[in-house]
Amino acid sequence: MRRRSATILTLALAACSSPKIDLTKAPDTPPLQPYKLPAIHETKLANGMAVTLVEDKRFPLVTARLGFRAGSRFDPAAQYGLSETVASLLKEGTATRSARQIAEELAQIGADLSASAGADSLMVSGNSLSEHAARLLDLVADVARNASFPQDELDLRKQNRMQELQLERSQSETLADEQLHKAVFGAHPYAKTIPSPAAIQSIKRADLVTYRDKLLVAGGAVLVLVGDIGTREKAMELIQSKFGSWPATQPPAAAEIPLPAAAKSLTLIDRPGSAQVDVQVGHIGVNRMAPEYFPLLVGSTILGGGASSRMFINIREKQGFAYHASSHHAPMKETGLFSAVTQVREEVLEPAIQAVQAEMTKMGKEPVAADELSDVKNYLNGNFVMSLANQSGLANQLAALKMNGVSNEYLEKYVTSVRATEAAAVQAAAANYIDPQKSAMVVVGDASKIRKVVEKFGPVKVEKAN
Repeated sequence: MRRRSATILTLALAACSSPKIDLTKAPDTPPLQPYKLPAIHETKLANGMAVTLVEDKRFPLVTARLGFRAGSRFDPAAQYGLSETVASLLKEGTATRSARQIAEELAQIGADLSASAGADSLMVSGNSLSEHAARLLDLVADVARNASFPQDELDLRKQNRMQELQLERSQSETLADEQLHKAVFGAHPYAKTIPSPAAIQSIKRADLVTYRDKLLVAGGAVLVLVGDIGTREKAMELIQSKFGSWPATQPPAAAEIPLPAAAKSLTLIDRPGSAQVDVQVGHIGVNRMAPEYFPLLVGSTILGGGASSRMFINIREKQGFAYHASSHHAPMKETGLFSAVTQVREEVLEPAIQAVQAEMTKMGKEPVAADELSDVKNYLNGNFVMSLANQSGLANQLAALKMNGVSNEYLEKYVTSVRATEAAAVQAAAANYIDPQKSAMVVVGDASKIRKVVEKFGPVKVEKAN
């Protein structure tokens, strides 16, 4: 008992004698060091398929990403949604395996396998214990090359997708996002975000087979393999055995469709009885290789990237106009999209729009304060490095770079590029890409109640929600 009392007394005296911590100030943190890529081996098979190998022996796992130059950018105009349908059905049967057999084999080896289609690519993703790498890659190759798209699975997918679309189109945020892309990208394929029911209904099994044979080919494919892959020689032998027999076919090039110039527009989507009003403002952005990319990334984060951003603090915390207010810049292969988003009550719509526009205008009119700039740089760099801490994150990043034509150096230069971004560059990027007077605005709500308010901000095109 005496010993315990003496210990407590010693700790108490130490606490009293130690310097007091000022809890009103954030602790000083050293600058985050640039990310250092692990050793990467890159090569190509004779059929043209690119291979990226990254050894990671920390865990007995392997992570695979097989990307193709495909995606909705290649969908026929009347069949937007074809890419997503292909991706959703790749696991539902091949020439030699049924959907059940695929599922059972994945369960036997404790592996995950999925596929998804974006605007510029289609990606098959898988992971397993390293001891099952051969079986995982066999499944990856089989579903990508030999998917059979059974008619009953296609019928079920179409039925389910129709129900999903009905739910999605009942949400005002979906309608706003869809119209914003149309307003910003015009006739370019990036203008489309979700398919129409007619487009989904028109898809036939033969369309899926044609898509597979034209676009899921070796010449446009990239395999990223990260993990405990053994020796490089053994890994390449395994990859050659699974993918080397693919014909050396090249995918078709994407149609060259010019991107439109930025233009101010105002669209009101009439949604009678809407409980709130969705407001989205957007401007065509840049891709990752553009010199304005990092200044725009930093600027959009300062404006609306999180709970410490200007939009969040002003529009939500100070004004109480909305629960959510944010901005984001999404890069694509050819360009990007800046958007600012909020949802508000009808009675505060006018001051809320004014507040969004004021914050956007301020970004291009005034330089960012040094402490605000420093905080956002640390935030972006911290999130970036954390995203690469595991195999899946690194594989995702490498595959995305390959699909977008960006070099691996992007990952190692990210931290220093963010850190080197100056306030003047942020202000200049904001003046070009975050100016509300050059942007499209979409408002979704009950036109009978809000049209007069919306008309105060310029000529309005009114469309019915569908």
